[in-house]
Amino acid sequence: KAKRARSAPGAGEAAPEGGPQESGVPPQEYSIPPPVSQGKWKNKERVLIFSSRGINFRTRHLMQDLRTLMPHSKADTKMDRKDQLFVINEVCEMKNCNKCIFFEAKKKQDLYMWLSNTPQGPSAKFLVQNVHTLAELKMTGNCLRGSRPLLSFDPIFDREPHYALLKELFIQIFGTPRYHPKSQPFVDHVFTFTITDERIWFRNYQIIEEDASLVEIGPRFVLNLIKIFQGSFGGPTLYENPHYQSPNMHRRLIRLSVAAKFREKQQVKEVQKIKKKGTKVLVEEDPTEVVFETPAEEKPVEIQLVKPESKPIVKDKKKLRKIQRKKQKKLFRTEG
Repeated sequence: KAKRARSAPGAGEAAPEGGPQESGVPPQEYSIPPPVSQGKWKNKERVLIFSSRGINFRTRHLMQDLRTLMPHSKADTKMDRKDQLFVINEVCEMKNCNKCIFFEAKKKQDLYMWLSNTPQGPSAKFLVQNVHTLAELKMTGNCLRGSRPLLSFDPIFDREPHYALLKELFIQIFGTPRYHPKSQPFVDHVFTFTITDERIWFRNYQIIEEDASLVEIGPRFVLNLIKIFQGSFGGPTLYENPHYQSPNMHRRLIRLSVAAKFREKQQVKEVQKIKKKGTKVLVEEDPTEVVFETPAEEKPVEIQLVKPESKPIVKDKKKLRKIQRKKQKKLFRTEG
């Protein structure tokens, strides 16, 4: 509202007490403009962050880090695996949330992230890779809890339509509303979304006031886009990533490559065995080899007409010696 003020100095002589100015010049009036914002919380974005059962400790710490960095987030208990995904829309409605980040674990080793605008949509499904939490990394960066972040996006987000849709989804989910009751009126860190190798790389940096340099705070993770759906947690597919490779297929290719290397080694061993067992090439006979051969002396053939005496089989050597001595004595007597 416009406020009346006293006349500016120099506009006329000061009026006497209780009477108008003698010069007849009307007093100057100026208005003070209202403030740009009344400090009201108009952007009522609320994000529900929770997960399914079966997640590991790393996913649990990542989920807790996102809750601390986003003061406009809410938590809920873990969802059972048997429940369908469209039940999350009802959970968001009960929690009075219009955005959702849902972590889905499969096989206790694969982690999927759903970003959804409930209840109309759209929603996107990502494969989360290379997760590093705040407690794991020893980084020097730090920021005020509950402060509003700056969102920095790669220029590729403005070139392709599916990335433009994801950019708007990231802005509405990760951007802290202004004048939120739990937020602080400071901007001291940056969320960066960079596209490299057909994947979205998330980083959190601190802004240093002295030289405007950046120091990483954490957490960090990589999002591999799978599909974008028209509805919330389902519906017609708007975009499917042609470069996506499922973790099961990736592990299968690794096993096949290891098996191929093993088979190759076995084939090399078999070829070597065949080479060793193969017939050797026969060399033709050399006629000069006979020159240095000397014939052996021919011995006359002796024919025995008398049957040789059978030797007694004696196990005891002493008895055998006695028998030989007796025979020798008989020979001496006959000769004498």
